[in-house]
Amino acid sequence: MKYSELNDLTREELRQKETELRDELFKLRFRQATTQLENPMRIREIRRDIARIQTAQRVLAATTPAAEASGAPAKGGS
Repeated sequence: MKYSELNDLTREELRQKETELRDELFKLRFRQATTQLENPMRIREIRRDIARIQTAQRVLAATTPAAEASGAPAKGGS
């Protein structure tokens, strides 16, 4: 999955995709523990996809006016 594909998704779609990937990652790790994993590189791919989704979520949260209106302090602000 490419980051550009994630830019078109809404917050809810990103959250749902992250949940699906975390579930798949759990299953793959379980299979790896029982030595039944066919493609060990898939774990790496999923971990990176989750990181991409989290990055897209942070960017989306930073660009929406709701983040500013919530009164949350800015990063590094005093």
